[in-house]
Amino acid sequence: MAITGVLFDFSGTLFRVEPTDVWLRTVLDRAAITVEEDQLLHWAGRLERAGALPGGASPRVVPGHLASAWAVRDSSAANHRAAYSGLAREAGIPWPELHGPLYDRHMEPAAWSPYPDAAEVLKTLWDLDVRIAVVSNIGWDLRPVFRAHGLDALVDAYVLSYEHGVQKPDPRLFRVACETIGAAPEDVLMVGDDRRADGGATELGCAVHLVEHLPVGRRPAALRPVLERVRGGQ
Repeated sequence: MAITGVLFDFSGTLFRVEPTDVWLRTVLDRAAITVEEDQLLHWAGRLERAGALPGGASPRVVPGHLASAWAVRDSSAANHRAAYSGLAREAGIPWPELHGPLYDRHMEPAAWSPYPDAAEVLKTLWDLDVRIAVVSNIGWDLRPVFRAHGLDALVDAYVLSYEHGVQKPDPRLFRVACETIGAAPEDVLMVGDDRRADGGATELGCAVHLVEHLPVGRRPAALRPVLERVRGGQ
């Protein structure tokens, strides 16, 4: 198989969102709210268990009244905000006025860090004339994140669920990505961290390479095997 295109997931694959305590601390500082460290960590833990930070830990339990919103959270910007703001409310933080700012913070480029090998892998694929698309289940425009971190020039296309009203693992989203970069599915490798969502690309005939959704400091080189697979197929 000659790989002519690679599709990358965003969160947990190329980038990782900031830790929950940093997320909360940033918003508290902006609101000029002073909190003792133990209290900050307590409420950050509540938010993390609730799954309130998009790109962070998944909710331990999705409350029944949020189940329908959670199921379609990535199909539109409104659904995404409603689902995650609802989870934040479940955490019961004593600053309800921060629900909006917390959601807004996670969309800022500064809230995201690329994995250590992301730039190297994207640049090498680019030099090999392999077409690259980012295929993400998301409710907002992540392009500014790539621009801010100097990686936008290495991406040919962005295929975002909320812009198409279709979520992974629906093969329609992967088909759009393949067509956008002009590559046949059987010549495409999908790289992601979610076996179910990203594994949906196999229905089209794409190969799939999975990485672990770990903090940036604990995953220095998990993307490099992608280069081996591409070179091995050429």
